[in-house]
Amino acid sequence: MAAEPRHLAGQLGTALTGPGYTADMDETLLDRIRVVLVGTTHPGNIGSTARAMKVMGLSRLVLVDPLKFPSGEATALASNADDLLATATVVDRLSDAIAGCGLVLGCSGRPRALPLPTLDARAAADRTLTEAGQHEVALVFGREKTGLHEEDLRLCNYLVRIPTSATYDSLNLAQAVQVVCYEVRQALLVHEPRELAPPDWKPEPPERLEVFFQRLEQALLEIQFLNPAQPKRLMQRLRRLTLRARPYENELNILNGIVSAMLETARGERKPRG
Repeated sequence: MAAEPRHLAGQLGTALTGPGYTADMDETLLDRIRVVLVGTTHPGNIGSTARAMKVMGLSRLVLVDPLKFPSGEATALASNADDLLATATVVDRLSDAIAGCGLVLGCSGRPRALPLPTLDARAAADRTLTEAGQHEVALVFGREKTGLHEEDLRLCNYLVRIPTSATYDSLNLAQAVQVVCYEVRQALLVHEPRELAPPDWKPEPPERLEVFFQRLEQALLEIQFLNPAQPKRLMQRLRRLTLRARPYENELNILNGIVSAMLETARGERKPRG
């Protein structure tokens, strides 16, 4: 069961209307976008992130196990965006922070042993707005020193990278948030959905997929397809395949039905048909 948030004061219901705003812009899309910071160690980065978000019209900040929050340093660096700190949600695990999201984008510049499908910041912003009209979206940023861990990225659908100089590619956490939020704002100015999903498609949230992955691993162990002594990266690859496909309810039900049949057969509980 998902852990209850340690602090939840509510959500902002309004967005900024400053330079660049037009009546045609659907600012309500921004209300469905969460900015998630994982394991933040410097409270000033939380405040700077809140400021970066607010100037671009985003208001939903989620903090996963921050080292220190609330903090006077965070409030000071938030400037006039301290209202976002007051409404921030604090949870213990990333799985809780992204619960209910149909799209999860993990922002990281480090090379990965098993890379996810990757978008640059501009393409990620375009996809974020396109899908925000259908479901919640999470933009996930990692720890200051190490970025997102492999176990964090296993919960993400895409990896997001910000193009940087080859000679120096180190971005401060709040700077990275600012770049991505800026691209979201620019995409909102010219937003035209480029990819229309089928009317019955609503990808299942991460928490339901996690249940499926646990059952699938158990089934693969019981039919001896997965060797527990040498698991290698089989489950990681199956995760990546499923997260890339992003099944909706009926599709996930089919996959769970297959897993159930595998378990019943392995345990001698499945009756032959006919």
